[in-house]
Amino acid sequence: MSQTTIATQYWHRLDDGRVQCDLCPRACQLKAGQQGLCFVRAHQDNALVLTSYGRSSGFCVDPIEKKPLNHFFPGTPVLSFGTAGCNLTCKFCQNWDMSKSRQMDTLAHSATPQAIADAAVQLGCRSVAYTYNDPVIFHEYAIDVAQACAAQGIHSVAVTAGYVCERPRAEFFRYMQAANVDLKAFSEAFYVKLTGGHLQPVLDTLLYLRQETQVWLELTTLLIPGENDSDAELHAMTQWVVEHLGADVSMHFTAFHPDWKLLDKPRTPPATLSRARQIAQQNGVRYAYTGNVQDRSGSSTYCHQCGMLLIEREWFVLGAWHLDAQGRCLSCGARCAGHFAAQPGNWGAQPLPVRLSDWHKPF
Repeated sequence: MSQTTIATQYWHRLDDGRVQCDLCPRACQLKAGQQGLCFVRAHQDNALVLTSYGRSSGFCVDPIEKKPLNHFFPGTPVLSFGTAGCNLTCKFCQNWDMSKSRQMDTLAHSATPQAIADAAVQLGCRSVAYTYNDPVIFHEYAIDVAQACAAQGIHSVAVTAGYVCERPRAEFFRYMQAANVDLKAFSEAFYVKLTGGHLQPVLDTLLYLRQETQVWLELTTLLIPGENDSDAELHAMTQWVVEHLGADVSMHFTAFHPDWKLLDKPRTPPATLSRARQIAQQNGVRYAYTGNVQDRSGSSTYCHQCGMLLIEREWFVLGAWHLDAQGRCLSCGARCAGHFAAQPGNWGAQPLPVRLSDWHKPF
């Protein structure tokens, strides 16, 4: 095996000589030499291996709100990276150049777990985000990075579609402190037609995260005109979230733009995002947000008890801050759900592309 190819745990051998991947519900069954749909897991040397260990499609320092996470140390910088491939086939993918890539030259950046942790410290990042493509497919690499980061006090943030099996899910999220899960819709028909997956495994992941872990959880739904933006679906989704996950789980409704294989749909009107936010609030979601559009009101955080503006945001830039050191409203004392520092971060909106070799300075 090469340095970037390592053994994996979640698979079993079939009677006909193939191996079955047990990482995600796709359960790819592979002959020798075949890759899974995700591209990075393959049948080699009579075993299932990960072929992208220590390789990345790029690094960037972002505001944590871009993940999006609005209640996990607002305003702080996060070192973001991904690999290549994905275990879903979303026709509307907004990161298709990385997630749909089946070319090894996409993975042009060498990055050991220790190098990533060291760079995060040097860059002043509070967290590292596993994003751009779904981190569940580079399970072993992500966990090693998370362990290296934890040793230096750096948090780990998973940006994921939550399409993962029970056993690897439990191991993966044991090392994460926060997650934004992409709840792509609230209908099985949408998942089958536009993602190549199924809804229930994602709901199972959400229930697991909320009921059995301490991982800070927020949700994102990209609203696609005519596909998942009806009042009926938005009511059903937000009612389910409040009933099963609780009123404190933030929901982000973001704008679609034509991309990848879904070019015949128009951009999402801002009014659709505002309507989704209002429906969520009507159904008891305390923290509902609009995204991918300029909307100060829709991107800011308000006290669920008295309505006071707690955290003002505009395009990821923080303005007014009305929380005390414990995350309580300065007006009525109600606790705002989340993880907050005594003072907000001041990273701002600008991303900072990073070449890891410039920042990895072993201590």
